[in-house]
Amino acid sequence: MNNENEKDDLPESMPCNECPGGVMHPRLITYFTWINNELITVPNFPAWVCDMCGKREYDEQAISWLTMLLDPNAGKPTRRVGRPHHPRPQAGPARPAPES
Repeated sequence: MNNENEKDDLPESMPCNECPGGVMHPRLITYFTWINNELITVPNFPAWVCDMCGKREYDEQAISWLTMLLDPNAGKPTRRVGRPHHPRPQAGPARPAPES
């Protein structure tokens, strides 16, 4: 999801904020979520995973994109708000030509 330049800016690891000795590493995992009564799985989802406790932190931009894609209204046309109707001015009687 990131381009190569952004990927180079990411750290290779960072300390885990859940356990004292763990290190978080970027990984592609399978993300699971429930929508109503349906289990949704998303393979190759970017996350940070601790090598000691297994804590997962998900990429915020990827979560945002996934939320948009899983929105029940995704792909449906949006309802346009109509502009108020302003009647066109009616042509009045022709003006007399100026006398010379």
